[in-house]
Amino acid sequence: MTSQSSPSPWPWLVLVSRLGFFVIIQALFALGFWLAGSTTAWDNSANWWPIVVTFSNVLSIALMSRLLRGEGQRYRDLFRIHKGNTLRDSLTVLGLFLIGGPLSYFPNPLLSKALWGDAQAVLPMLVRPLPLWAAYTALILFPLTQGLAELASYFGYSMPRLKSQGVRPWLAVSLPALVLGLQHIAVPLLFDPRFILWRALMFLPFAFFVGIVLHWRPRLLPYMAIVHVLMDLSFAIMLISAAY
Repeated sequence: MTSQSSPSPWPWLVLVSRLGFFVIIQALFALGFWLAGSTTAWDNSANWWPIVVTFSNVLSIALMSRLLRGEGQRYRDLFRIHKGNTLRDSLTVLGLFLIGGPLSYFPNPLLSKALWGDAQAVLPMLVRPLPLWAAYTALILFPLTQGLAELASYFGYSMPRLKSQGVRPWLAVSLPALVLGLQHIAVPLLFDPRFILWRALMFLPFAFFVGIVLHWRPRLLPYMAIVHVLMDLSFAIMLISAAY
């Protein structure tokens, strides 16, 4: 009688790893400011959240690369483009984002209006000042690493492995989407209940939309990643205007 091997914990750990990376790396920034004598070390660390996310993305890519090598696969295979379907897939993603675009944008001002009475009230809490060199670094590395790490972690690595472990398909889609949305509470982590609620909810509709799309057609991941880079690039440009 052969014994069945227990399910791997790695898809679950990858699922929550990014949230842990965000908190730990921001805490290290805060520790650095505190050691330098700052009396507002945590608030200062929050200014550096695009750099915190960039470091976290590098760790996410390294983690997935290591785990995939253990499976005899390569990280870059997550982004393999099926050449025979390039035009069709490009047009599909373009059409999907006619739906997904509003889902990614409108929860932001609507929730801000509901929580603060002003659709723009939360902007200064999110677009925070950085030195100019750091803002330009974030302009390049933040969107690029986001495109390579975020959707790949949740829907390229964790989701298919949860399915293969017998997790019900609806749950294997919902859990990564939920964690993807909720991870934003630590980007940056501010101990303000309204900000935490806003960050927790603002991305959830789009996260579930992306999860459903990539469950339906996994080969769209590289195209969705490119769109993700462009979305984050538009935000990173705003950091330049807030730099000093």
